[in-house]
Amino acid sequence: MSSTAELLDGRNTDETPPAAPPPALPPSRAVGHIAPDCAGMNFYDIDASLHASLRLNMEAATYRHFETYFSQLGQVAGGRLDTLARIVDRNPPTLQHRDRFGRDLDSIVYHPAYREMEKIGFEDFKLHAMCHASGHFGLDRPAPQAAKYVFQYLFSQSEFGMMCPLSITDATIHVLRASASEELKNYLLPKMLSTDLSTLWKGTQFMTERAGGSDVGSLETTARLENGIWRLYGDKWFASHTDADVALILARPDCAPGGTAGIALFALPRTLPDGSRNRYRIVRIKDKMGTKSLATGELVLEGAEAYLVGDAGQGLKQMMQQVNMSRLSHGVRAAGMMRRCLHESLQVARNRDAFGDRLIRHPLLRRQVMKIMVPAEQALSLSMLAAGYMDRARAGSNEASQVIRILTPLVKFRACRDAISATRAAMETRGGNGYIEEWVNAKMVRDSHIGVLWEGTSNINAIDVVRRAVSKAKAHDILFAVLHAKLAESDLPGAFRQRLAAALDKSFRFIVHVASDPAREHMARQAASGLYNAASAIVLAWEGAHDHGDARKLLVSRLVLEHRVEPTDPLAPADGEWEHEAYATLLDRDQCPSLPEVNRLLVAD
Repeated sequence: MSSTAELLDGRNTDETPPAAPPPALPPSRAVGHIAPDCAGMNFYDIDASLHASLRLNMEAATYRHFETYFSQLGQVAGGRLDTLARIVDRNPPTLQHRDRFGRDLDSIVYHPAYREMEKIGFEDFKLHAMCHASGHFGLDRPAPQAAKYVFQYLFSQSEFGMMCPLSITDATIHVLRASASEELKNYLLPKMLSTDLSTLWKGTQFMTERAGGSDVGSLETTARLENGIWRLYGDKWFASHTDADVALILARPDCAPGGTAGIALFALPRTLPDGSRNRYRIVRIKDKMGTKSLATGELVLEGAEAYLVGDAGQGLKQMMQQVNMSRLSHGVRAAGMMRRCLHESLQVARNRDAFGDRLIRHPLLRRQVMKIMVPAEQALSLSMLAAGYMDRARAGSNEASQVIRILTPLVKFRACRDAISATRAAMETRGGNGYIEEWVNAKMVRDSHIGVLWEGTSNINAIDVVRRAVSKAKAHDILFAVLHAKLAESDLPGAFRQRLAAALDKSFRFIVHVASDPAREHMARQAASGLYNAASAIVLAWEGAHDHGDARKLLVSRLVLEHRVEPTDPLAPADGEWEHEAYATLLDRDQCPSLPEVNRLLVAD
């Protein structure tokens, strides 16, 4: 096993001798002109905005109980996890088809740094099991969903790829508990709930085929009942976490009808009860643009043994439980990634000089940083609001279920798109160094793009909001009431309250208009973006005006209205003094301003 120093160098000393230490640099070649990055920071402790959101969206006792654990993961995320993630990005998994005797293996080989990241996620912080079993983090009950999503938010600021196995194992456990037979649950769940990597069975899902990705009804994988055993035949084209121990997989049983109605859900084990390998092959590992740490491959199913999960006619509906959990996770991960972008950009802007002054003093650079801050704050506020409703939905609240039904695809759709812009802006803020793989920016740019592909593209999620959440489920009615209630309980200047209410009403009228006619599908993304921006502006205002909130969020709320909701003339001069003061409050002050001071800026010209 390689030492820590050797892992940092990205090599295994079983094969490569250690390099000599570099010579000391003379003072004239010191690194003083190079802005630092966020390595070594505690990503929880420096995130005042997260603290304010949690005080409002999490029960006080739960927040106090978990704050120490949040800080622990924040330290790991800014330190060891960040180091490991960079190593694994340069040393992705490889596929070993055979051993030296010519025996088929289909074994995926991981760098030791990947295994250490697994230990952090699965053993140390138990992200896959914490909401399903008691006894973790000193609790006599399962942890709340909101705490898990905070962990995901912090973890993803350093490592995005590993979040797939962690999140999808959690979601697989949920689906099996909800839909599997008692016999199947008794067989699989104890293994999947283990927090010991030597006994843990990790989960995943296999949906995409060459015949269709989002168009699940066109899948070609078949299931045959042979001598009382279900066997699967076909290909899976985009199988992330390829060598997981249990995969939820969709297939069409013989004689089942076409389309989604004939699709059944199966649990596909990697290893059979007698210890033998199941009958499917990993054909290759994809050479992906990003998430290099995660093995994503192609499978050929050759009569693989599988277990039917629930009713054979409800396969897609059951799988969508897993997909929806993963979608919210993607929104949270996007929020975390944008927060890392903001921290990195502020590190550069506050620590590098150009043209006789610190970068943070240059007006155009300040505006660029704000273009990262605003979507980062939007994503954090809406994802934490959704996380706060998750446990109430699980407990049977219809109102909470409706809120989750519409917020999940909404946050996934918009936050993941915004993350791509944020990572590019953060790279540009660092300049040429941001384009160099030794810095974190290039990795974030590459990783950010998967958010608009996994669990449905932007089009699919926007259509889910418009056609299903609004047109069919009528979930927008509950969300409308929730947001108006938050607006009513917020102590705001009257003129600003009216602007928020008008934006909310207009966004709801528009999305209902689009949802009322399938011929208006081309406006689905526009309608979903409008609702996301209006809703986030109100949630930010509610957080900022609250006694336990952060008043600076009120300024972000106005910036959302000004730049992402209300119409503007791109050729009209825009030089409001209030915005310069808002930037100064958000970028130059460590202490939170008073509410009267912020309220003045909310209505100033």
